[in-house]
Amino acid sequence: MVPVKDTSPLQHGESSLLEQPAAIRRPPPFVVPPFVVVTGGPGAGKSTLVAALAAAGVATQAEAGRAVIRAQSAAGGTALPWIDPAAFAARMLDHDRRSYRDAWRRGVPCVFDRGIPDSAGYLDLVGLPVPAVLARAARRLRYAAILVAPHWPGIYHNDAERRQTPEEARRTEERVCQAYRACGYEPVPLPRASVAERVGFVLDILRRLG
Repeated sequence: MVPVKDTSPLQHGESSLLEQPAAIRRPPPFVVPPFVVVTGGPGAGKSTLVAALAAAGVATQAEAGRAVIRAQSAAGGTALPWIDPAAFAARMLDHDRRSYRDAWRRGVPCVFDRGIPDSAGYLDLVGLPVPAVLARAARRLRYAAILVAPHWPGIYHNDAERRQTPEEARRTEERVCQAYRACGYEPVPLPRASVAERVGFVLDILRRLG
């Protein structure tokens, strides 16, 4: 059975994701594959954890945001968070939908470095509306578990692609968690622990998902 594709027209009265009442936001009864998202604010060890899981043989999908930034920077494009946040979010959605469909075709448990609702949280953070196409994708392409890497001042640092201040990182975590809750999920915090301990935590969840 395959997930419902994001091709339906916008229905009359449909609003953006974060504006919908809880009764409308409940997830639809689609088959949920054994997909796990690792999300949170920048610099919380999320991508390091996903890389360690990949090294341990777990199927993973890379973060859309960094991939878009690298591609746009190399091409001289403007779909960058510090130039055109809306275009940046649209490129992230394209990347995330491809990643989701690729993981579905592979047919094995998979860990995602961020998921589709992250883009909704990002747009809310920068004060932009969530497009209907993103809201539909976030509701329809489901994940089995959402794990949040909490802000961790002891490991936070900036780089060429991570320009946020620690306060912006904390606010990012708040907004992405809000976006996941708006989609009917309850994010589970990862422990502030070593990479090896976090890997064990995620592997245990994957075992329980079957």
